[in-house]
Amino acid sequence: MKPIQEVRTVTPSERPVVSLSAIDTERFGFRVARTSHLTLDTLPDINSFCEKEAVGLLIARCSVAQLELLQSLLRAGFELMDTLVYYVHDLARIPQRLTREDVHVRSIVPGEENQVKALAADIFRGYQGHYQADKKLNPFKCEQIYQSWAYRACMFRDVADEVLVADVDGRLQGFITLKMNSSTEAEGGLFGVSTPVRGSGIAPALMCRALDWCRAKDLEKMVISTQIHNIASQKVWVRVGFEPSHAFYTLHKWYDPNPGVPSPS
Repeated sequence: MKPIQEVRTVTPSERPVVSLSAIDTERFGFRVARTSHLTLDTLPDINSFCEKEAVGLLIARCSVAQLELLQSLLRAGFELMDTLVYYVHDLARIPQRLTREDVHVRSIVPGEENQVKALAADIFRGYQGHYQADKKLNPFKCEQIYQSWAYRACMFRDVADEVLVADVDGRLQGFITLKMNSSTEAEGGLFGVSTPVRGSGIAPALMCRALDWCRAKDLEKMVISTQIHNIASQKVWVRVGFEPSHAFYTLHKWYDPNPGVPSPS
């Protein structure tokens, strides 16, 4: 497999249309590309890029408002893997609901990254994201994705600007990662509560503390997303003032049915 270089296709405005995903490539052992700008107009350039760069798998997103595009993509060999729904909290307009005061939500401290990683293993065990939905991908490697994401969020500021944890009697029972999208908006990344204590008020306490963090930075909005079937998280978000915003389909397109496997001589 040749090394990944800084190669991308761009639009006239210089926004990336498709690019190689270094972390997915390292994780699965073959070239993976990503695009969030999939349209009928950009599809030829995206296909050309993937063929030129020997991409095995393309992970693509398009708006759920583009049903005709989805139908065309399915006919062209794309496979629908999930539907991602986004919620937004207007920090200036929407009041924050009160939650339990006995749940201590705080910033992570050095040395707790492995605890957060272990917590992610519990929270996301059996979770069905777009990786897990694709039966061509190694299930063990898919299972490790959320643990890796949680650990990297604790260690690297290019992954997350903040990690908040719910500390209950000295034990971490939930966490949320936060990343600044711009000077006015932050995004919640990974979010969840340990299985034994779900439904006990820890989840809304985490979300309210995340909103406090956003307000302290004078932000206007906080956004967060999840799979459409994750109703439990969506209920929490609505209860603390989030509103539905938009949604994306996630699709996979395999350009090589046996990526990383040498062709027979």
